[in-house]
Formats: sequence, C-alpha cells, structure tokens
Amino acid sequence: MLVPLSWLKDYVDIDIEPKELEKKLFSCGFEVEESWEVGKDISKVVVGQVETCEAIPDTHLHACTVNAGVHGTFKVVCGADNVQTGGKYPLALDGATVIETAKDHVTVVGVATIKKGKLRGYDSEGMLCSGVELGVTEDMYEGAGYNGLLVFPEDTEVGADVKPILGLDDWIFDVSITANRPDCQSIYGLAREVAAVLEKPLKEPDLSYTEDDTENEGFTVSVEAPDLCPRYIAHYVHDVKIGQSPRWMRRRLALVGNNSISNMVDITNYIMREFGQPMHAFDGSFLEGNKIVVRRANDGEKIVTLDEKEFTLKNDNLVICDGVKPVALAGIMGGLNSEIRDTTTAVTFECAKFARDNIRKSSRALGQSSDSSAAFSKGVYEYTTVMAMKRALHLVEELGCGKISKTHVDVNTGNSLEKKEMKASIKKVNGVLGITVPDEDIVRILTNLNFEPVVNGDELTIKVPAYREDMEDYPDIAEEVIRMYGYDHVHGTFLEGAAVTMGGRNQKQKAELRIKRALCAQGANECMHYSFFSPSDLNLLGYADDAKEREVVKILNPINEDLSVMRTTLAAQMIHAISRNQKKGTLEGRLYEVGNRFFPKSLPLTDYPDEKVTLCIGIFGQDEDFYTLKGLCDNVADTLHVSFKYEAGNKPFLHPYRTAKILCDGVEVGYLGQITYEIQDAEDMRVPAYVAELDLDALSKYYENVPAFVPLSKFDKQKRDLALIMDKTTTCGEVEEAIYSSCKYVTDVKLFDVYEGLPIPPTKKSMAFTITFTPKDEELTDEVISGYVDKMLRKLQFTMGIELRS
Repeated sequence: MLVPLSWLKDYVDIDIEPKELEKKLFSCGFEVEESWEVGKDISKVVVGQVETCEAIPDTHLHACTVNAGVHGTFKVVCGADNVQTGGKYPLALDGATVIETAKDHVTVVGVATIKKGKLRGYDSEGMLCSGVELGVTEDMYEGAGYNGLLVFPEDTEVGADVKPILGLDDWIFDVSITANRPDCQSIYGLAREVAAVLEKPLKEPDLSYTEDDTENEGFTVSVEAPDLCPRYIAHYVHDVKIGQSPRWMRRRLALVGNNSISNMVDITNYIMREFGQPMHAFDGSFLEGNKIVVRRANDGEKIVTLDEKEFTLKNDNLVICDGVKPVALAGIMGGLNSEIRDTTTAVTFECAKFARDNIRKSSRALGQSSDSSAAFSKGVYEYTTVMAMKRALHLVEELGCGKISKTHVDVNTGNSLEKKEMKASIKKVNGVLGITVPDEDIVRILTNLNFEPVVNGDELTIKVPAYREDMEDYPDIAEEVIRMYGYDHVHGTFLEGAAVTMGGRNQKQKAELRIKRALCAQGANECMHYSFFSPSDLNLLGYADDAKEREVVKILNPINEDLSVMRTTLAAQMIHAISRNQKKGTLEGRLYEVGNRFFPKSLPLTDYPDEKVTLCIGIFGQDEDFYTLKGLCDNVADTLHVSFKYEAGNKPFLHPYRTAKILCDGVEVGYLGQITYEIQDAEDMRVPAYVAELDLDALSKYYENVPAFVPLSKFDKQKRDLALIMDKTTTCGEVEEAIYSSCKYVTDVKLFDVYEGLPIPPTKKSMAFTITFTPKDEELTDEVISGYVDKMLRKLQFTMGIELRS
C-alpha cells in the first residue's frame, strides 16, 4: 500500500524524519518494503526568472539570461516555444539532475546530469525545465502537462528550491499490511497506528455536511442476501456538476497510483485510499424503477462492467440491481450501464460491507479483479462503511460538485458499531509474552491504541473499537502490547521443561538431498512448480480416457482453470518449463524437480489422496540425447547404490522408439524418453527435449543402502572383445545381463559397435562388446579366461540363440 507522508500528516503531527518513521512503523509490525522521496531524482533545480530572451538566427532556440536569485545569473540556451522575458521557470543549475526524456520530450528514458556547454556557439550554463523533466504531471501541478517550460506564478520567489513548490519533497512509503489487519489498509487506518507509536493525538477527519430539503421520492433499497451484505448504505446527491477535481485531490490520487477521472469518481477513489472503503457512484438517471436491489445473480444472467467486459454469472455471485437489471458486480466493479458520464446530474452513492469470502471467490471465478475486490477480500468493517459515506458527502460539499439530499437509506442486520468490552488476565497476557510488562506501560499502550483500558488487580478490561474485529482474546491483547512495548524487551530463554534435541535430517531427507546434489553435479538445475495443473495438460500428454493419470482430485476454489486439478504427473509442467526456456532463447539445459503426485483412493473424495514423491528430470539441447538422460538416471541409481535395468517402454507423449521403462530389482520405478515431435511443435520447441520420471516412494526402501567395500585386486584386469550375432529384437541390456550372469569375474561389459547388413542375414544384427574380467584371489591366465569365454558363448547360444561372429 502506497502512503504519502503529506497525507499522513493530515491526521498526525509527525515531527520525525521519514527514515525514522519507517523504523517506527517496522517496530510496531508494519514492514515498509520501500520508501522514497517523490523528487529523489531531482536536485539543484531552482526558480529562475528570464531577464533577456533573444532568438538565435535560423533556429528555434533562444539565448536567455536567467536570474536565479542568491545562486547568481546564468546564460541558458532554450528551445521551448513558451519561453519569454519576465517568465519564471524551473532552472537546473550546473551539476543538477533531472528526468531525461526522449526526442518527443515526453517519454522518460532515465536520469540526466546537467553540465555547462555550448549550443550553436552560445554558452549554456544550465537548463530551463518542463514538468516532465521534473517528474511532475498535470495532476500534481497545474501546467506540468504542457510540452514546454513549466511556468511558475509571478509571486514565486526567485532562487527558491522547486521541490517544496512542486511537492517533490514529499515521501512515499510502500507498506506491507498483514492479512489480520485490514483496518490498516488505508491512510487513516495507518495514521491511527502512527499516532499510537509516536504517542501523538489522532486528528479526526471532517465528516460534516449539510442536507437540503430535496428528497428522491419513492427510492428504496432492499437486500435479499443479508448473509452476503450485512450493511448497505445509499445516499442521493442532486444538481451534480461533473468536472475536474481540485489539484490537491488529483495530486494525492496520483501519488498513490490513481488517475483522475472526474470529481465524483475521484471522490470514491479518494475514500478508497483514505479509509480503505470501496465506494461506487451510480448515475441516478440510469437506475430504472428508482430502486436498488442487492441479491444473488440468476444462473446465466449477464453484465457488462466498466471495462467493457461481459460476464455470465452464477447464483453464488452477488449483484447490485436496479428495478430491472444488474448495474454492478458487488464489491468488484460497476456496470457500464450506470457509469458516471459528463451529462450526469444526479448520483446515488453506494457504501457497503460485503462478505469477504464471497467477493474473493467471485473475483477468482470470473477472473475479474480490482482495488475494490482486493479490499473486500481482505475485509471491510461496518464502522468504516458508515464513516466513509459521511466523508464522501463532506467532500461533495467541499468541492461544490453537488447538493446533498436528505434521501439516506441504511439497510443493515443490526450489528452494533459501539465498542465491545473485553476482559483478560494480565498474568495471562504476560505469560504469552514470556516477560512481565509493567501495568502502567500496558495501560499507556492500550490507551494510545484507543482501547480505554482499566486495570483492577490482575483483571484488565478494555473496550474494543468496531474497526478491530481481529481482537478476540488475551493473546491478541498481548500482541498489541508487545509490538508497541518493543520486541527488544523479549530475551531468548528455554520454555519450561524444554530440552535440547539432536535435530538433523531424517533418512528420507538425506537421501533426497544426495540425489539433488548428484544431479546438480551433472549440471542440472532444480525447479519447482505448483502441485496443481490444468486438465488440458493431460490432453497434451495424450493420456487415454481410462488412464490412471486421468483420475484427478479437483480443486473446489481454483485460482483459474490452468490450476484446477492436483497433478498426477510432473512431466507436463517440466515440458512447459523446457518450452518457456526455449522461447526465451535458452536452447540447452538440464532441469529436475522433486515433488508429489496425487492419486485419489476413490472419487468423489472420501479420504485424503495418496501422495507419491516423484523425481522428474528434463533435458534439452542439440548435444543432449536419450543416452545422456539415461546417464542422469544411472547417476541416481549410483547414489542409492542400486542398479537400474531398462526395457522398451511406451508413453503417449514420448517417441515410440526412444522410450524405456526403468526397473529396479524387477519392479518398474519409472520411465524416460524423447518428447514426441508433435508436442515439441505444439510447445514451439526449437531443439529436442527428453524427460524422465522416477517414483522415489518405490525407491525409498533403498535409502539406507550403503556401499560394500571391495578391496582392489592385486592382479591385472583382462579384457576380451566379442562380436555376437543375434536376432534384431534382442536388446543390449538382455545380452549384458546374460554375460554378467555367466561368470563371476566379469566386472564390466561395454557395447562398442552395432552392425547390420551383408554378410549378416536380414533378420540378424551384430553387436560387439568389450568384456572386463577382474581377478580376485589369483591371476587369471589366458587359458582360464578362454574357458570362461567358451562357457559364456555356450550359454548365450543355448538361452538366446546368439552366436560368435566369424
């Protein structure tokens, strides 16, 4: 939330520096994410008066002599069309900093430092500035929007710093408000806290206004959904004169990020920022039936909002209607059919409290958000609703943009706006804090926070204002006390009966960390995605209708359709991540993610779903292939001290001839393969991509595996090369497994050649392997190794029909 210091000063006499105020806010629980001076990029700019102004021949430039008061008189070359003798303008002195603009003198491109120099042979010792070059808009200062010099009034002091004149000496605080303090989502709400922490009196806003005898006869308000709208206030304003708001209001709105639209609309935006209360103004001439009805929408009912978007509504959406049609999405945005126009002469102000959960759900479901929906989603109190309407009517009278009738309707459920009494034990309050706060400090703090405390022995009685609905019991009182008393009073001690524990990671965490480190060592980067994805992702992957992955857990209140079901595979999000990287010009990379997949035990849900911890690996690039991904999977196996076996597999989203299932001790634990060309094209990939998934839950039984120590052989290893002829359907893995099992001294089998063609029969292929024999207790002679090879060949021929190539 953006908070101008000058606006805060309307309600509190702040006599400390902005940075000190920032620390004070932080100390009482409000983080200032950023603070800056409005004119932070402007320096050494003063008011200058042009004493002489002569045109430079054959140019649009003028050679001027500018009086800067105590700073001296300077020669300045100026190209603005409104420079003239006697005029007072901003003068940037030598070494000044101003906003740098492009050639159009409007587009901001950075910050420039002014230096002395020559233009067309004339000395120029500074620069006369426009409003844009000082970071000032038309809303902030009259005339600043003109594409020429900013003109000061005749009575402006020559040589004065322009910052106070233009309001550039103001400060903006970007304050982070926690979800439990919606009462502070406004300038006035935060001013209450500033007053408390500075122990200064809080100035009350002017809520006075004068009603005339005019009445909007027959006007009615009915609330058909009081559970969703416990309070609705409407007030009729007539003889409305639509025009521009005064500069002080436009400036304040500009500082908090609002554009000025017209006086009546600006008032509602001003109230939103000042009190955190969303308001709406209806053009009275477009309210058919002279009535307002607050109700649930009819299924299929439509509305076009102010931003010209059409929405089809459901029964759980709340709408504001006139006697015929919806004219606003309650708490979200007004309707286009009742907006304030230049021709508006009568306005009905709306100020209401809506149920926060309903506004939040409607905003998400419709994909329509606004400042109003954000405020209602966090919480708006009826106390503020009443105050905000009075303040809005006061501003109408102050701005002279309308007359206030006596037609005022307040429909509510009878909730009291008076303070509620709460009692608590001081001993319990101190027990929460772990320290003893003196009674006089507790009374002082709670008095500053407007709780009217009374202490009677151990009993503390406070009166809770209607805007503090978060106050429920003594722990809340303890929080209020300590944030003002100071967290530095709390010293670290053990809880009673506490003991030191060893701590550390469990076996699962250790194993997963080893896997992550092993993948990182191979150049892979960890990524993280949401635990939910879109049903369209399953369509992208081509899963059949009866596939297990189609049995998904649906989210009741999804953020949007793309995040509406719990994921049953990590592959879809990995494919999207690879695609995003390639679209941004990253054409090679290795990624991995450890996350959960969710499988319901039954549908509809009657119990929590099964969660399977899964490792997903994705690689892409011209130098990556099936075997580099297989190498990463083997690296995972080595980390767990197991071995994987690979067999031909099938996945609808993977290349049919470059896909394998992964087995460990005969149990399938995952798959790997190349993403199909169709999906690569659909995702706009420019280089090949590969993906693998491993079920870490299935591999968790190996987490405690430890490597067995095997002493190095004292004897030399022996190698033999064998070229074998076999059926084309025989896989390399099957041959390797058969070779290993034929002799206990075989420690390594590597394929180094595959050949098909004459003189080998068409149904056959040749595969050549290097086989390593490692002696254990004695040296293996050539004769002994030849015997092992003969035995190996006989087994291969008998079991698999494999023969030695001649």
